[in-house]
Order: sequence, then C-alpha cells, then structure tokens
Amino acid sequence: MEEWYNAIETAETAEKLEEIRIAVFGKKGVLAAEFEKMKTAPNDQKAGIAKELNIHKGKLTGLFSERKAVLQTLELERAMKAEAIDVTLYSPTSQRGALHPVMETMDRIVDYFAAMNFAVKTGPMVEDDFHNFEALNLPKYHPARDMQDTFYFKDEMLLRTHTSPVQIRTMMSHKPPIRMIAPGAVFRRDYDLTHTPMFHQVEGLLVDKEGKVSFANLKFILEDFLRYMFGDVEVRFRPSFFPFTEPSAEVDISCIFCGGDGCRVCSKTGWLEVLGCGIVDPNVFEAVGYKNVSGYAFGLGVERFAMLIHRIGDLRSLFEGDIRLLEQFK
Repeated sequence: MEEWYNAIETAETAEKLEEIRIAVFGKKGVLAAEFEKMKTAPNDQKAGIAKELNIHKGKLTGLFSERKAVLQTLELERAMKAEAIDVTLYSPTSQRGALHPVMETMDRIVDYFAAMNFAVKTGPMVEDDFHNFEALNLPKYHPARDMQDTFYFKDEMLLRTHTSPVQIRTMMSHKPPIRMIAPGAVFRRDYDLTHTPMFHQVEGLLVDKEGKVSFANLKFILEDFLRYMFGDVEVRFRPSFFPFTEPSAEVDISCIFCGGDGCRVCSKTGWLEVLGCGIVDPNVFEAVGYKNVSGYAFGLGVERFAMLIHRIGDLRSLFEGDIRLLEQFK
C-alpha cells in the first residue's frame, strides 16, 4: 500500500490523481482485489485483514481528498494567472464612451447659466403639497392643478411635478438677492411620443429689490440663452398663463428644421415652443415671507431641447437604452 500513498502525495495533475483513484478505489482496483482475497483467508484471520484494509481505505480516502483540494487550488491559480488582465494597459480595441444626450444637453444648459452667475440648487424628489403647489399660488382645488397629473403618496406627499419647489425652499432659506437654477428629474402621469412619466427640467429664478427686475431683463437673458443653444434663431414671446407668474409668457424659436418656412415638425407655423417664463407672482413672495422684492422665473424641459438639438423624433427612444441610438452621440 505504501506505493499508493506515495502516488497520491506526488500526483501533479487532477488527471493523474483521477487515474490513481480508479486504480485504488475502482471496482477492479487494489482495495477491491485485497477484499476479494479475504474469501480464501482462514476464518480466524478475516476480521484482522478487514480491519487493516478499512484503516488503509480511510487513510487513502483522506489523503486523496487533501491532494485533490490542493490540485484544484493550484489549477485555479494557474488559470487566473493565465487569464489575468492588466487593466493599466492601453487597449486599442476599447471604445470611447459618451454622455447620454439628455445629460449632455442639461450640462450645456447649466454651463450657460453658471457663467451668468446663477447658482445651481437641488432639492428632494418626494415633496409635500405646500412646496409643490400651495406656495406656488396653487391652493387646493385650484383648477390649474389639473394641468399636472401628479403621483400622490399618503399624508399629502407626492413626487414633484416640477423643480419649482427648489425655488421655494431656496427663498425660504436665503435672503434676496437670489440668482439660481434648479435642474433635476420630475414626475407626471403621462406617456406618449412627447411625454414620459419621468423627465428633466431646468427652472430658473432671479429675485432682487423691488424695481430692479423687469420683463426686459428676462427677455434679454432668454434670447441670449436660446441663441446659445440653437444658433441664429428668431425668438418670440406669447402671452400665456402660469399660476406662479404674472405676467406670463410662452417662448418660441423659429423652426430649426425649416428655418421658419413651415414644416411637419412645427405644424406649418414656422415656430417651436421651447419654454415658459414670467414675472414672479406677488402671492409666491408672500408665501415665502418676502417683501418689497421683484423677480422673474422660467422653466424648460431638457428632453425637449435634446430632441430638437439632435433631431430625435420620439421622446421614448431616449429612455429605451437602444445602443444603436445612443452610440451616435459619441
């Protein structure tokens, strides 16, 4: 038996060890042959022979298991060493990544207003009714609440429908003057070619002493911003209504697809609606405790800008993760 002990201890591969296992423990192996010899042994010696063989069998089994574990560990180490990748090496086959078009568009928007000395503010996505509606001149049962299909939780909590609550929180925690933008995700119960349940907005607010802020200031900065984003376009302001601004306006640019001549994208009007704005309503200032101030606010949908800049026809394609679309923005 000593030779099999040595054979197991010196086996260098799992294949060699398997051969030894068959030779020792197989149906026609050494142990089976030794137990077979017991049939011809004297009866008074059979018990002693069986005991000795079982001792050898136990030792050989234990030794085999130990050697198998060692060989498996060595084999794994060899495989890992052979397959190791030096991540510090330059790979000529690696592909350059890119920002998602929505994030790239948001970065461009933020860069513009940051250069104009607007602070970037953020706030919670789960809001309460006061910050999302009431402080923005949208009291309970106000008909304008129907304009925003809201996801509600219990205890008057909700997913914010715009980033305007960030403006309210900023005004309640800071004294004027304030120059800020609030980029971030917002949520509404809507889903079609141009709407998704989650999308991104950038809203801006400027507040200063009464008489220091006018609609002309707002008009100037928005015209400059839109030409920064879309190039040499015409800009027009149309009277509109928002509960939190008065007067309010919708802002259009000349269609970047047809140059203002009229096409399918602009519904033959030659204009594309891109954002809303206005002078902050006095009721909003009253809700946050401001007195003797004036200000303007504006808001835009980042996906809308991304679709126009990159000529994307279906808003939903921005969120479907189709690599064929996304890899075009490298």
